[in-house]
Amino acid sequence: MTVARILAAKGGDVVTIQPHRTIAEVSRVLADRGIGAVVVAGADGEPVGIISERDIVRAVARHGAGALNEAVTRYMTSKVVTTTVYATVRDVMEQMTEGRFRHVPVVENGRLAGVVSIGDVVKSHIEEIETEHRALREYIATA
Repeated sequence: MTVARILAAKGGDVVTIQPHRTIAEVSRVLADRGIGAVVVAGADGEPVGIISERDIVRAVARHGAGALNEAVTRYMTSKVVTTTVYATVRDVMEQMTEGRFRHVPVVENGRLAGVVSIGDVVKSHIEEIETEHRALREYIATA
């Protein structure tokens, strides 16, 4: 299964925020949207970073409540690991495991096409295993 199939099921909505926005503003976006990370995009729409709930917790733990009034760029992950719509679920699982992150922006033709989370990847992997299991049972039953 590919990332394109995940996005077809969940949609390609990408929530972005501008680099000058504050950690408090990002927190509100995450809470309002019920998501765990936001892509930080420059004026041209290109990803310049990603900020997650974990990043915010670390910022507050290390710098206190004052961190909430600081710019996203101070605490975001600026080395954004992306994937493509052609990547397999296994490829993305490996990226997430090796990089120890839970959200990956998807880029197609130089544009953001979506974001996949570890939850999306696990759900897709389970569906794939269940489909394979069902096919094997049907094969055995007809043999």
